[in-house]
Amino acid sequence: MSSPLPTECPATHDVPTLVLSLILCTGLIISYLPQHLRIVNAKSSEGFSPWFLLLGATSSASGMLNLLIVQWPLFQCCRILSAGRCFESLLGFYQVTLQWLLFTIILVLYLAYFPKHLKYQRVMPLSSDIDQTYGSTAENTEEPLVSRSRVTVSTTPEWRLAITLGIVVFVHLSLLFLLSISLLLTLPTTVPPHPFLRYLATFLGISGTVLAVLQYAPQIHRTYYTKLVGALSLGTMVIQVPGSVLFVLSLVFRPGTNWTSWLAYAVTGGMQGALLVICVLWKRRQKRLGIDDFGHPLNSPPSLANEEHRPLVNGD
Repeated sequence: MSSPLPTECPATHDVPTLVLSLILCTGLIISYLPQHLRIVNAKSSEGFSPWFLLLGATSSASGMLNLLIVQWPLFQCCRILSAGRCFESLLGFYQVTLQWLLFTIILVLYLAYFPKHLKYQRVMPLSSDIDQTYGSTAENTEEPLVSRSRVTVSTTPEWRLAITLGIVVFVHLSLLFLLSISLLLTLPTTVPPHPFLRYLATFLGISGTVLAVLQYAPQIHRTYYTKLVGALSLGTMVIQVPGSVLFVLSLVFRPGTNWTSWLAYAVTGGMQGALLVICVLWKRRQKRLGIDDFGHPLNSPPSLANEEHRPLVNGD
């Protein structure tokens, strides 16, 4: 591939945009850190909706790949720009990639710290099955039939759903990343991009927006009806809700971006604000009822509070 002409590459040094992007990248890390630490310290990811994590991970991945395509000429310009100017021109892509990475870490922690009392369940045959199996010998033994039945421990539908959705996230990212890279390396780099690349970028932007609109719906529904904050971090949301405004503005004024690149983040910020309001209301309700974020009485001994959530089997 031939190197781009100097006139095709950014020649200005936008200090305000550079400072804003660096602040946003730092703020992203600071905002997600309370959520990561909350799950690790509580050793539980209870309260999260797996559909929320699926939609969030796929939405942020679509946004990252969208920006990769629309800013691909800037990647080509790094062949003739200095390292510092290259880094500055790609800060918008770094922001979106960091957003995807930090959210995906929540998904990984969700699976790693999935509550054991929600992961396993005891499976017992129906009474009709017991009668058919032991009916002929029931009169000759004093052992209860229930103890003779085949009681097994299996995974719950919720845990199997979580694993399935995790696989879907991985497949989604892998396929779209391979498709995007293949087209970018095969088709010529032009401004505006090749029609195929424009169609793919638009698809990624629109699908990312749709997924972002749907992302918070299952989490809002779950949090609203459980009336518990769970493992959600209010600190993360308090930082991210106003930060999303700056995040969107930084993308709007970035060269090489369009509405498909920032609309998903604008929608996500608005719905996250709604979730924050619900969590604040439930936090006050929990304080009034004397329970913690997981519904345990605050004044009861730890052994009694954890009795309901004791795992059915030992080990990982």
